[in-house]
Amino acid sequence: MTVKLSKAEKKVVYDKKLCSLLDEHTRVLIAVADNVGSNQLQNIRKGLRGDSIVLMGKNTLIRRCIRIHADKTGNKNYLNLLPLLVGNVGLIFTKGDLKEVSEEVAKYKVGAPARVGLVAPIDVVVPPGNTGLDPSQTSFFQVLNIPTKINKGTVEIITPVELIKKGEKVGSSEAALLAKLGIRPFSYGLVILSVYENGSVFSPEVLDLTEEDLIEKFAAGVSMVTSLSLAVSYPTLAAAPHMFINAYKNVLAVAIATEYTFPQAEKVKEYLKDPSKFAVAAPVVAAEAGAAPAAEPAEEKKEEPAEESDDDMGFSLFD
Repeated sequence: MTVKLSKAEKKVVYDKKLCSLLDEHTRVLIAVADNVGSNQLQNIRKGLRGDSIVLMGKNTLIRRCIRIHADKTGNKNYLNLLPLLVGNVGLIFTKGDLKEVSEEVAKYKVGAPARVGLVAPIDVVVPPGNTGLDPSQTSFFQVLNIPTKINKGTVEIITPVELIKKGEKVGSSEAALLAKLGIRPFSYGLVILSVYENGSVFSPEVLDLTEEDLIEKFAAGVSMVTSLSLAVSYPTLAAAPHMFINAYKNVLAVAIATEYTFPQAEKVKEYLKDPSKFAVAAPVVAAEAGAAPAAEPAEEKKEEPAEESDDDMGFSLFD
């Protein structure tokens, strides 16, 4: 014969269970459980069995247990969960991959009829077509201003009709019509609200980020830092290469305009004094696409050397 526990004893057992989970886990998914039935919740528990545990309970009791645990252990990280315990929520403690657990939870969604008074989570559109209802049922459609016609002894909807908008409450006429048509427009399940890991709380959208997304965001951030550093002339590691190149260009411009020179500027000065040297350095493809006019006479006068240079550089036109 099983012994029934009193409310006080149940709270003690619940407190021990929650404190044990807090000691053993560092990852928690906070999930909203609105309109989730007991059988559906049991199936979710079975699907997560092995590396995750679903814990439901009163928010006040959970807050109390977390505060007591923080005082006893000195671990204040779990206090970040307290602001999230609002409404009909539950905690999913896990040792597995957060993304995989989140995807597993999303699988257990169950279709539900539109009950009177429920707030529609999505827009409900009744599609056109034969309803299978006899002509005596046209009153439902007339009340809701749905255009119909009688086709082969049954009611047929002519055009798609937006019956309920997202955020609106379901009325009795809408609920009755959807029930007659056999439409279950809503689906309910545990919805991940927030993610906790080692003291940090973040949105579940973060779990969908890939390495490519992180690299792209990091590159965009570096680009912004570089642009800002160059605009205010403040040296940073990201802007340093650009600053060196810009400084080299400025010094090179001074060297070209004056007789001052330095080793890195001598080659540029040689090209400016004798532009024919560009013919040897530049690829033949660039010359054909419209290279410097000064290089063309040099190629015409020295055809054989130009061909030799083409071969040497691996751009032979005869290969």
